[in-house]
Amino acid sequence: MMATTIFHVDVFATRPLTGNGLTVFLDTDAWTAPLMQRLTQEMKQFESIFLSEINQRGARARVFTVEEELPFAGHPVLGAAAVLHRTQTPEAEASSWVLGLPSAEVPVKTVKIGSHYLAEMNQGTAVFRDAISPVELQPILARLGLEPQELASGLPAQVVSTGLPYLILPVHAKALARAAIRGSDLEALLAALGAKFVLVLDAVNREVRTWDNLGRVEDVATGSAAGPAAAYLFRQGQTDPNSPVKLAQGRFAGRPSNIQVTLDSLNRLLVSGEVWPVSHGFLDPDAL
Repeated sequence: MMATTIFHVDVFATRPLTGNGLTVFLDTDAWTAPLMQRLTQEMKQFESIFLSEINQRGARARVFTVEEELPFAGHPVLGAAAVLHRTQTPEAEASSWVLGLPSAEVPVKTVKIGSHYLAEMNQGTAVFRDAISPVELQPILARLGLEPQELASGLPAQVVSTGLPYLILPVHAKALARAAIRGSDLEALLAALGAKFVLVLDAVNREVRTWDNLGRVEDVATGSAAGPAAAYLFRQGQTDPNSPVKLAQGRFAGRPSNIQVTLDSLNRLLVSGEVWPVSHGFLDPDAL
């Protein structure tokens, strides 16, 4: 195995050491899934992304959390596109990419701004499932330590996906602060509703929270959830679909992040944020 370049970047950030950290591995064509999983665990980021078949138009990509491979994830796609801009088209002010993930081919645009990048992905149109009934929702609320009266009135709980299905759970601001995952069966409960993760949403203040399904780690900026959250806000009339919606996340994890979502003329969701470099180097092949 040849030495492989790795990059550490912060996505949905305002400067280095803010936003959501990410490790990007280049030239991973011959790597196995177990190796990628172990390296993700070693990096201890919420997610890592592994790029292969790299060229000046894009790359194939696989995304892992410390627990599993995901078919799609947002902040790894944006971070990887910024690294491709840095390594493949370093003189260009703007570049376009297509990242091939297991779920779909994802178009991304990047713009170089001084020492960092603005990246925007096209998540396509959102898929909505039927609203969740109060009876179906009760076990989910119990795992989050919430009561039915803490739900936002007039807003349904609903599964929405742009590649990764989230249960959107609209709550009051105080409930957003109280929410915390309890127990070990949330993933099974969500799967029964057609969801992979739960996203707790304060629709008034445009603030969201989500975790791994055991509640061990709170995500500080979730691109794959930003599209569904914004699509939900647009459909429920909570924000103007003709204007970008800005979502806040990460405050409760001590890492505030900024995510912007725009709805284009074809109802496609464009999720964007800044990507700031932190470090880069080489993976020692003798250590593997």
